[in-house]
Amino acid sequence: MPEILVVEDERDIRDVLRRYLERAGFAVLTTGSGAEALTLIDTATPDLVLLDLGLPDIDGTEVLRAAHTRIPVIVLTARAGVDDRIRGLQLGADDYVVKPFSPTEVVLRVQAVLSRGLGGHEQPQAPHFGQGVLIIDEVKHAVLVRGQQDDLTATEWGILAALASVPGRVYSRYELVNRVRGYEFAGYERTIDSHVKNLRHKLGVDGSRLVETVVGVGYRLGVTKDA
Repeated sequence: MPEILVVEDERDIRDVLRRYLERAGFAVLTTGSGAEALTLIDTATPDLVLLDLGLPDIDGTEVLRAAHTRIPVIVLTARAGVDDRIRGLQLGADDYVVKPFSPTEVVLRVQAVLSRGLGGHEQPQAPHFGQGVLIIDEVKHAVLVRGQQDDLTATEWGILAALASVPGRVYSRYELVNRVRGYEFAGYERTIDSHVKNLRHKLGVDGSRLVETVVGVGYRLGVTKDA
């Protein structure tokens, strides 16, 4: 599941883009801060960044410069002038969308940019983890543990998929809330613990090994991805 980082200071726009992107099958991270975007680009390594240049804390072009050598970037901006567009493309943007825009158009542009990077390759097989103990098939939205399929809620699925995106990496509760629910306030973070408890129960005897707690930090997938 490709992951998109939406960097946009207007909450309503972030929420709309998240809904449309998730309906199209993408995992979504959001932030309204340029400084946090720089951190997420390094730690979460998204597949594409949707970037508003008019950020409140730092100039969006700083984020663009940091991202474009490694990650495709589509610029979202109210700067409609030709010179602004040319400058954005010269700085490394892969595409440029002027506000106001259609969310459907943005999704289509995201798909187009990503498809150029994929080069038309076929969908890979569902990844296996822990010597085949865990299989996460994102295309079929299915999780199998020792060959038995588990029925997970949307939140449990989102947590597991997030942890499996980089096995061994520790994800804070805030990151998991952001990825799974889209809420950006601390009050929801502790409920992640309850979802993790339920997820482990459904994963059976391997639950605590598959989803490990890192005390004081968050959670990680406790098994490696099979070659």
